[in-house]
Amino acid sequence: MERADAVVIGGGAAGTLCAALAAGRGLKAVLLEPNRELGRKLRITGKGRCNVTNDCSPREFIEAIPGDGRFLQSAVHRFSPQDAMAFFEGLGVPLKTERGRRVFPQSDHAGDIAGALARLCRRNGVEIRRERALSIKAGPAGVEAVVTERGEIPCRSAAVCTGGLSYPGTGSTGDGYRLAEELGHSVKPCRPSLVPLESPDTFCREMQGFSLRNVALSAYEDEKLVYKELGEMLFTHFGVSGPLVLSASAHMRAFGRAKYRLEIDLKPGLDEKKLDARILRDLDKYKNREFANCLSDLAGRAMIPVLVRLSGIAPEERANSVTREQRAGLVRLFKRFPVEISGPRPIAEAIVTAGGVSTREVNPRTMESKLVPGLYFAGEVLDLDAYTGGYNLQIAWSTAYVAANSFRTEVE
Repeated sequence: MERADAVVIGGGAAGTLCAALAAGRGLKAVLLEPNRELGRKLRITGKGRCNVTNDCSPREFIEAIPGDGRFLQSAVHRFSPQDAMAFFEGLGVPLKTERGRRVFPQSDHAGDIAGALARLCRRNGVEIRRERALSIKAGPAGVEAVVTERGEIPCRSAAVCTGGLSYPGTGSTGDGYRLAEELGHSVKPCRPSLVPLESPDTFCREMQGFSLRNVALSAYEDEKLVYKELGEMLFTHFGVSGPLVLSASAHMRAFGRAKYRLEIDLKPGLDEKKLDARILRDLDKYKNREFANCLSDLAGRAMIPVLVRLSGIAPEERANSVTREQRAGLVRLFKRFPVEISGPRPIAEAIVTAGGVSTREVNPRTMESKLVPGLYFAGEVLDLDAYTGGYNLQIAWSTAYVAANSFRTEVE
């Protein structure tokens, strides 16, 4: 086959941007993607809205990466969140910034981002092949060719942008890890991140489908607070999910070695003294009712039976008989509602894969392998993951930008 300057493996967020920018440099770029359309996973991110990036500073971006954030120091300064925003708006996709500085297309349609990248690839002359990479051939001088199901593509540079293991139906099957290992790279064990959490507490199933808004969620690792945030969450048949839970899961990085639990502050706007006064007022308002029928002003219908049971107050007890000690226990329950965590949901249900190709074996200034000249990595295939809020896609944009502008064009 005709020689290419660069072969990009994987047509997701990192791969499409990488190929488009390489071709924009005047390189002959080949993009390998077995799926019929580019950016298949990108099209479903953010519940189909696509949280493009986070309008934060490079320093804040690095702080949002719990692992080796320093690895991205150079990349994020070369292609920052603001650069990403300007880039996509320059492609004709108007953006908007929402709570938490999360950036979305104004249309709330992820397909606008994926479509803009696909059009840029075609406009810049990227050769898109619906083929799967089987292996990468390398000699003493570095990368020589990428082997596909249809033959070899001779090239000077190859970029592995295959994503992780989350959402395998979109093509994230772990091929990139295999390709890296075959060329001598270390791959850190993969685990789910930004993922729903399982709980042994039976009340989660009892409240299946019940959502909480404007609550504060705290996550503890062996009794150490590792996360606290205000927002929304959801009870499910297996445990808990929703934005707060997904964010908390990114801080739970030692399942099997550490014990995790959650506490929910159901009334974060009230301190314990004010909440006690509020409960006392409601008990007086419904003083002739049974206790089980006195919480409708404070909690949702699905949660009331659980609160009554966990409070230890007999459901048939009259409201005007509830003691100060019982009321104090009820206040603690509202402020620190406990949920035990047994583990994360499977990696196939995670938004992001944690783990991957070791960043110690990749040059942070070029995204080139330190082991194989001409081999590059970008995106989720690397051992990099961040908190929710647009940071993970920014990892893809920044690393893809650096790789595309570092491809070798001559045999050295």
